[in-house]
Amino acid sequence: MGLRKGLNLLVLAGSAEARRLARGATEAGARVEAWVSEPPRGPDAMPVPCKLMAFDDVETVAAAMAGFDAVLDASHGFDGTMSAMGCAASRQLGLPFLTFQRPPWEIDVPTWQRAADVAAAMPLIARGARVFSATGWASLPDCAAFPGSRLFLRQTSPHDRPVPYAFVEPVFGQPPFTVTGEADLFRRLAIDLLICRNLGGAASRPKLDAARALGIGAILIDRPALPPGVQVVTDMDVALEWVASL
Repeated sequence: MGLRKGLNLLVLAGSAEARRLARGATEAGARVEAWVSEPPRGPDAMPVPCKLMAFDDVETVAAAMAGFDAVLDASHGFDGTMSAMGCAASRQLGLPFLTFQRPPWEIDVPTWQRAADVAAAMPLIARGARVFSATGWASLPDCAAFPGSRLFLRQTSPHDRPVPYAFVEPVFGQPPFTVTGEADLFRRLAIDLLICRNLGGAASRPKLDAARALGIGAILIDRPALPPGVQVVTDMDVALEWVASL
């Protein structure tokens, strides 16, 4: 692909695909910088200069964004604030803006449901159920009305933070996860229900495949809505073609 000479591309990062998109644009000749809203996790660091940014004020974000020619949003699928702030700032500056998202997982099992957010999932949980949650520590305030007996919350980074409710029990584990490992974990914990964010993709899929194999129900949380009018693609090659067309 041929890029306009000297293209300055900003990648809003947070997804695994952000690394590959940044690398692909760099190899094609763009000058690429990535922004993240929290320190990157895992050994696969961003292959381009990476800056930790606060996405809490559009004017501040727009001022920092000045000087870029376009913005490629490859943020985490549930970092709605980054996408919204990035889009608003790019529109203020008149910059082309594109969001890449993985296709969501389909709700194709009769015992699987969807919910708009974690709070909306609480009434769908049977009283006394043992639930495995992969919705993150920040989702715990939305679990106040939890009707089950135990909420096992996946955590991928060690910590000793006290849980806010007696029914919560952190379960620590490091990715990558496998279907066999997830199934063994669900059996050991006697899980009745899985709650997870609908991230799409293969890396986070094993827990769902394990639930399917064991006949465990699941509630998939919808992604935050993107700003109206945002152009979205679900194929990385298409995203790189967009960069090449600028």
